[in-house]
Amino acid sequence: MVPTWLHILSIVAIATGFVCAAIVVVDEWRDPQHMWIMNLVWPPVALFAGPLALAGYFVWGRLATDSRMKAAMEADEPMPNIARSSFAAMVGKGSAHCGAGCALGDIVAEWFAFFVPAVALWLGWKSVFPDKIFAVWILDFIVAFCFGIAFQYFSIKPMRDLTPRQGLVQAVKADTLSLASWQVGMYGFMAIAHFWIFAHVLGTRLEVASVEFWFMMQIAMLCGFATSYPINWWLLKAGVKEKM
Repeated sequence: MVPTWLHILSIVAIATGFVCAAIVVVDEWRDPQHMWIMNLVWPPVALFAGPLALAGYFVWGRLATDSRMKAAMEADEPMPNIARSSFAAMVGKGSAHCGAGCALGDIVAEWFAFFVPAVALWLGWKSVFPDKIFAVWILDFIVAFCFGIAFQYFSIKPMRDLTPRQGLVQAVKADTLSLASWQVGMYGFMAIAHFWIFAHVLGTRLEVASVEFWFMMQIAMLCGFATSYPINWWLLKAGVKEKM
């Protein structure tokens, strides 16, 4: 049975994520990001990282607003998002960029599998996997990868002035390792939550249609950020991903 304190904590954590995402959306509406795709990146990150994402947005994200970037270009000055961000901060922004695609992909995939249970059967539940979670993880990865490639494509293509085909190839190169490393951390924590914390310690199931599930996902996403950070450091150093 889920203890009351965990249920309340889950509600507070999820509500905090929504509030932080709303604050980001309002601020982006007032002064949008220079690169339009980044307007879609920060709110999903705020959903799982809450105040941490909000702080990151106001310290580093707002350096790339349209007004600041245009002012720098008119004054022939370095772009503020690059000039005023340490390399570690740029890696963090690159990791968050990947995380936004993962967050959206997992939200869509988890709810789709909930409302259409047959999809888990199609992906091997019962025939290959004894537990539904493994089949749904396949769907999570596929959908998150699609979102991630789209996010990378609309970042890399305009920055490098590439053709659509070139942009797609570079997006795949930039996101594949990053997303895979993110999912390692996310799947790792969700496995602990599903099989140990809830099944073994609490003696109950961790269901998608519960606030506890999405609170665990918030923590899992932070674990994904941690496991993807070193990979994104290397990808930026190698020039595979663009600095933001």
